[in-house]
Amino acid sequence: MSKTTHRVRLAGLVPFAGALFVLAGCASITPIGDLLNNSSHYDGKTVRIAGQVTGSAGVVVLSEYQVSDGTGTLTVVNEGGSAPPTGARVGVKGTFQKLFNLGFKSLAVLREQSRFRP
Repeated sequence: MSKTTHRVRLAGLVPFAGALFVLAGCASITPIGDLLNNSSHYDGKTVRIAGQVTGSAGVVVLSEYQVSDGTGTLTVVNEGGSAPPTGARVGVKGTFQKLFNLGFKSLAVLREQSRFRP
């Protein structure tokens, strides 16, 4: 086979590989509603969420903000960093921590490890 044939085959694979990369990134985002409804399953695990910041507060060493994705709202805790502004779209990777269940409602937080663009 010639070099041109190899280039054509590689060029045909690039869009396919790009689509797989995008789908893999989307698949790893867990809906907040799933986290809250199955809090025991996710407790202590590293997860990724994405949504809109609906409120935030903070002091010098600790900030917290709420992220809503349409399935639920989760408080994100950030030690040593600042909270994103209200209204911003964010993606967050962190450790999910179930605090306790109150009837059918779970109280939980996500301890932020990093942020990404959703």
